[in-house]
Amino acid sequence: MTRRQFLKTSAALSTASLSGGVFSQLAPAQSLSANEQLKILCVGTANRASANIQGVKQENIVGLCDVDSKFLDKAKTDFPSAKTYRDYREMIAQEAPQADAIVIATADHNHAPAAIRAIRAGLHCYCEKPLTHTVQEARLIAQAAAEQGVATQMGTQIHAGDNYRRVVEIVQAGTIGDIAEVHVWVGKGWGGGDRPESGDPVPANLDWDLWLGPAPERPYKAGRYHPANWRRWWDFGQGTLGDMGCHYMDLPFWALQLRHPTSISASGPDVNPETCPLGLMVNYQFPARDNMVPVKMTWYDGDHVPKEVAGQKVPGSGVMFIGSEGNLFANYGSYKLYPESEFADFKPPQPTIPDSIGHHREWIEACKTGQPTTCNFDYSGALTESVLLGNVAFRTGQTLQWDAENLRATNCPEADALIQKQYRAGWEVTA
Repeated sequence: MTRRQFLKTSAALSTASLSGGVFSQLAPAQSLSANEQLKILCVGTANRASANIQGVKQENIVGLCDVDSKFLDKAKTDFPSAKTYRDYREMIAQEAPQADAIVIATADHNHAPAAIRAIRAGLHCYCEKPLTHTVQEARLIAQAAAEQGVATQMGTQIHAGDNYRRVVEIVQAGTIGDIAEVHVWVGKGWGGGDRPESGDPVPANLDWDLWLGPAPERPYKAGRYHPANWRRWWDFGQGTLGDMGCHYMDLPFWALQLRHPTSISASGPDVNPETCPLGLMVNYQFPARDNMVPVKMTWYDGDHVPKEVAGQKVPGSGVMFIGSEGNLFANYGSYKLYPESEFADFKPPQPTIPDSIGHHREWIEACKTGQPTTCNFDYSGALTESVLLGNVAFRTGQTLQWDAENLRATNCPEADALIQKQYRAGWEVTA
């Protein structure tokens, strides 16, 4: 068995183990030498990508790709032996036979085109959130990863924190009873504005055509897209919901064992064909799961964030579980039970979820030994699908009756154009 074959076999065992839950135990497997490093390719080198590179830098970074030469040149100084590329398609084609894994941290619209090519080339894949730009892409990426047997992880780093684990244990212990309602909110607003009527000269350091990648052509405009403002545009991002939904909705997804909603509705300002809303409210209805009752989850962002949830003044971002025996508020680092008087003597259950070895480290170990990851593409693909469906409901203006198996809104054929999309030639994402 070659080194590549061993790594893929280990990852396939990891994926299979996850069917019984993200912490299912694997049978003992042969491990690679502790001193043997993964050969990793990196798509994107600045901002969030830089943080991800820091998370895997103890391995062997053999390839760096960025459409901005200023960012690429800076990363090259940290990894002088790595080969550099402007086009990730070229890097994957050239380097995949010698590499083991890839880290993808680009604007959302380039996630799936990069990931599908890497996965089909046999590379283990770490990709930033949201996993993809469209609902269909999330399904295709998850399916491709399962078929190829590669180790995967979406970049929802807070999932590795202790607080989320303790909240999941409290919820699943039945501390606040049956939970039929949960509220999730983030006081950020990625959106607004209209498409520029004119363009600007493209800076010499930027390959604008490669930055656009699969998106329709449009002129470059200084300060509007690269590097910081792409999230507000439908062609490149998914607004606040796309940016933060995978972080905050991750907690109820995990604690309540959610997967696919049956209906989704949304409200906000008038739909702008170019930019995302500055505030949004989305209602998701999820069916019963095992011994858990059906649950309604409501998302709020931007100027639609309420001042109170369940009678409590709330901070800028968080999650509130509404139970038959009480309520539980949580954010990234803390939680609180209500009514406070009834939980004054509360003692949390004994921890049952193992501590994380680190979000990036989980993935590295999965690549090498088959140890399972907690945000593999099966779990995070379903999470991403649900997140992005909120924007589909908003943009169609209808309550979607969702057929998850067939990936379609049964009552809204016009949603098809938003569930999937057209790609520029050479950038396609297909089954």
